Amino acid sequence: MAKKKINKDRKTGAATRRGKGMDRSAVIAELFRLFPTKRYTIKGLAAASGGADGEGRHFTAQIVEQMLEQGAIQSVGSGKYRLSPAERKTMEGIVDMLASGSAYIKVDGQQQDIFINARNAGHAMNGDRVKFIINRVGKGGTPEGEIVEIVERSNKNYVGVMEIEDGKSYGFVRVDSRKVPMDIFVHLKEGQKVKNNEKVLVRVLDWAEGSKSPVGEIVNVFGMVGDNNAEMHAILAEYDLPYQFDPSVEEAANKIPGEITAQDYAERRDMRRITTFTIDPADAKDFDDALSIRKLSNGSWEVGVHIADVTHYVQPGSVVDVEGEDRATSVYLVDRTVPMLPERLSNELCSLRPNEEKLTFSAVFEMDDEANILQQWLGRTVTLSDRRFTYEEAQQVIETGEGDYKEEILTLNRLAQTMRAQRFKNGAITFEREEAKFKLDETGKPLGVYFKEMKESNQLIEEFMLLANRKVAEFVGKKRGAGANAERTFVYRVHDEPNVDKLANFKSFILRFGYDFKAEGGKQIAKEMNRLMGKIKGKSEENVVSTLAIRTMAKAYYSTDNIGHYGLAFKYYTHFTSPIRRYPDMMVHRLLANYLAGGKSPDKTTYEGKCEHSSEMEVRAAEAERASIKYKMVEFMLDKIGQEFDGHISGITEWGIYVELDETHIEGMSSLRDMQDDVYSFSEEDYAAVGHRTGRRFTLGDAVRVKVLRADLARKQLDFVITASIDFKTGKVVPVEADETLQFDEPRKSDARGAKRGGRKRR
Repeated sequence: MAKKKINKDRKTGAATRRGKGMDRSAVIAELFRLFPTKRYTIKGLAAASGGADGEGRHFTAQIVEQMLEQGAIQSVGSGKYRLSPAERKTMEGIVDMLASGSAYIKVDGQQQDIFINARNAGHAMNGDRVKFIINRVGKGGTPEGEIVEIVERSNKNYVGVMEIEDGKSYGFVRVDSRKVPMDIFVHLKEGQKVKNNEKVLVRVLDWAEGSKSPVGEIVNVFGMVGDNNAEMHAILAEYDLPYQFDPSVEEAANKIPGEITAQDYAERRDMRRITTFTIDPADAKDFDDALSIRKLSNGSWEVGVHIADVTHYVQPGSVVDVEGEDRATSVYLVDRTVPMLPERLSNELCSLRPNEEKLTFSAVFEMDDEANILQQWLGRTVTLSDRRFTYEEAQQVIETGEGDYKEEILTLNRLAQTMRAQRFKNGAITFEREEAKFKLDETGKPLGVYFKEMKESNQLIEEFMLLANRKVAEFVGKKRGAGANAERTFVYRVHDEPNVDKLANFKSFILRFGYDFKAEGGKQIAKEMNRLMGKIKGKSEENVVSTLAIRTMAKAYYSTDNIGHYGLAFKYYTHFTSPIRRYPDMMVHRLLANYLAGGKSPDKTTYEGKCEHSSEMEVRAAEAERASIKYKMVEFMLDKIGQEFDGHISGITEWGIYVELDETHIEGMSSLRDMQDDVYSFSEEDYAAVGHRTGRRFTLGDAVRVKVLRADLARKQLDFVITASIDFKTGKVVPVEADETLQFDEPRKSDARGAKRGGRKRR
């Protein structure tokens, strides 16, 4: 018996019936199953199933109507039909939108993301949970899909610029994010005051079938584009971070009593008569840690690390506590701090200001001259700071040996440097990448760039904070025999070993500078990394190599499961020393107090959830900080269009070459499409941009000269064009000269950072 077979016509997509026994209904059903994304008309189905005349079309319409009632197919408008999503094998995932309108779908438990062409993205937006089907396999066997249903809209609001004509009651929001390639249409509510070119926050309400733009509503108006406060508030909103406290939170904080009672004194160790001081940045407003020191009769040193006792004032489950847990961290933008806790706590009750008695939680150590810990004590105290030092003032004492409390500062510094040397001997890694800071005028405009330098006064504080964090974690984390209390729930700060593949790529990268890296794992990696950092110190390639080294490392996070801290070479580590600005430290204070009082271990699952939230908020805050820095970088370069600068290649992608300027560490991108000497493409194997005609190569770390083409504040984006390459050994400059005879007719990859605004979708 001949096999029943459907053959697709190459030109029309129609199918013809061959063989006996297959009726028209079966043929039509088979057509939909074979080509699930194809949209068929009644006329096309009739012709494909052997009935192109009027009677055949009538019969076909009846079959289609029946299939619609059964839910086997769906109407897709304009008299067209396709297979119902329910009849197709669908998968679910989260949309990661590209500036082109195409997207990738991230599927839970699946490493490979699924590409969705813009024409198959439907009305999905970034972050939506969607159902999709695989509709074809691209080059190299890469699957491509089509979104067939939006399961759940992302609840994210978007920051953008209002575009509205005078007198109109509607307009469009041009969204800043490159992940939203369409403008959002908004009807203005009666009395709603929004001006053209104002920065706004918009919420998507609906996206009707057939409409080119989603419909939204204005949630907040920040101010005119370019206004510093408006831009900083917009950055916070972009990352769903608050920029002010709800009045109810402020009111609750203001009602917290501040007096120290007789019971407080009685329950705490009195440290008020011991020399105590704080060392902080010159512009710091909250002082949440202090050091005390005195010499004991046996010749050893008693050093106290005193931390503001925030949890004495903030009770679990209170309005202030809930707000602090939700924020999880203070946010440090380029020109301001957005505190985790209201000012009543962060700048008053819990700030260890000089000559004020304060309630503290302390780690007190008896140390010998070699910084060995002879004894330790953990508990609640009352302290009094004798002086507030800035880092610069403390550094002056260290360098000159003169000044207030010089004996105490010099002793603490000597002990700190001893601990530091031992820490690196044990396998700790140091990355001393220069941190760029901006000099701002009173309006927030950047006037210049300077670099924050870590000196011994910074290291002094760092080492004693690390000591307290480590010893608190050891006290709680070390097993105490078998049984229920062998392991106690705790919040650790953990850091895993480097990824093997990333380390291999890093080793390959540094070879071009003449550096080798022999370590394969364990403490040897740390030893080799420190050796390398010493070799590149002061070299032109220092910044790019140290940046890549940091990217090779794993990310630290909070967890109730202790895997140690690889970067610090500590088996036990936590965050105990900054409860004003980090909620995990507040959790640590409460857990430590509980265990010191003999309390039972609380539910681990609850604390793990809190750890995950804190880790997520920490990442979000860091991204907002970077966004604010990028904004100031672009703002700083606005008047430098057309000027040339030397830099090093800091990254390469399929759409461009990222260059970090040597003098300011400001980063911009030279689009491969802007290169005029050749057609360049990205070689993933050796991480290089390669010219098709000349074979010229640009790789990570190469020294280049660039011209500033554009500075786009809204997108926080700098566009460069590479004008020359520089041999890092000889210093020879090789110009990148435009080739007027070159025809750019080869296919060039689209710029993933997005098309021009004129190409954005609108209603």
